[in-house]
Amino acid sequence: MDDQLLAPAMYRASVRFADDAIADLPAAIADALDRGRLRPEPGSRIAVAVGSRGIHALDRIVRTTVDWLRARGAVPFIVPAMGSHGGATAEGQAEVLASYGITERTMGVPVRSSMETVRLDSDGLDLDLFMDRNAWEADAVLLVNRVKPHTDFHGFPESGLLKMSVIGLGKHAQALAVHGRGIRGLKEFILPAARRILATGRILGGLAVVENAWDRTMRVQAAPADGIEPMERDLLSLAATTMARLPLDRIDVLIADEMGKDVSGTGLDTNVIGRIRILGEAEPAAPVIRSILVSRLTAASHGNAIGVGLADVITRELYDAIDFAATYENGLTSSFSERVKIPYVAPDHAAAVRAALRFAGLHPDPAVIRERARIVRVRNTLELSSLVVSAAAAEALRGTADVEIDAEPLPLLEAGRLAPWR
Repeated sequence: MDDQLLAPAMYRASVRFADDAIADLPAAIADALDRGRLRPEPGSRIAVAVGSRGIHALDRIVRTTVDWLRARGAVPFIVPAMGSHGGATAEGQAEVLASYGITERTMGVPVRSSMETVRLDSDGLDLDLFMDRNAWEADAVLLVNRVKPHTDFHGFPESGLLKMSVIGLGKHAQALAVHGRGIRGLKEFILPAARRILATGRILGGLAVVENAWDRTMRVQAAPADGIEPMERDLLSLAATTMARLPLDRIDVLIADEMGKDVSGTGLDTNVIGRIRILGEAEPAAPVIRSILVSRLTAASHGNAIGVGLADVITRELYDAIDFAATYENGLTSSFSERVKIPYVAPDHAAAVRAALRFAGLHPDPAVIRERARIVRVRNTLELSSLVVSAAAAEALRGTADVEIDAEPLPLLEAGRLAPWR
């Protein structure tokens, strides 16, 4: 069947989100650290814990933090705090940080990446506790992370400083210990484990970041170890109200141009696509998306395609970019097998669109597809302010507050590939 007959005309849709990003980020970070009651001792060696999430301006955030510590006479260095990411190797984790612009040269301090851990006292926890040896042997640790809703469950804590103190700093050993208990490990063990780690006296404090719907920093806040938990509770509530969401609750086909670890810890943000795919964990009520197509893997993922199983169709281009060792290690560590299952692999973009439409259970008549198919195209699940939607989706969006739809139609496919963004 002719691809142009099959693919309906598309229309650009602009979604207006509140643009409340911090204008002077370094100044805001320094102010937050000043107000956060953090008291690094002159000459103390401070391990700055940095994770693998795609946080906006992470290099500036970390550099400002390092400079703040040095200005107070401390001797900071950076440690990767990312559990089993980076292929669960020291080299891989250093490469992840380097891909965000965080190196010894750019930060002006050493980056000490190691998978070696120290076993901590876990008596009464029913869970072994570990910490990165470099961090443990420092005089103190300063956690730097974003607070946001988790992609596996909802409760407290979700993604943030507390989870980083456990799984991030605990490296592969801690990730295995927590994830080996499935979703229960995340929901029941993170908080008591984090409290035990904070009570060791090794944590100086934390710098928390909250991003707005544009994925730009809207809040930075710092607290000493004993203030991290209440601070994170407040910031998680804020983050849940500010994250971007798709403007439709029912979609036949969602096309994501890319997925990756720098987009979400699960490649595709489960809070956006309405799919968790964890046995025993309830699926979100909305949105309901009948078929998801993803065309490529981001370079910053370094081949880690965790979350690929959340899609229904991928292209051969994406499949060929997968580092199966890194992907499977992340999947095995998490214990969520659905996330690493390989979907239908289409040889090219046009074939991928055809397959996605069929998996959505749409009537094969091209006229019906053009008239009724709700198709939404996004760059990725982080960037949701600019969409391309089919006529049926555009009609469903008309009258929606903060959504504007262009009148000029756009092609979905050009020369057998997804049309370039215009």
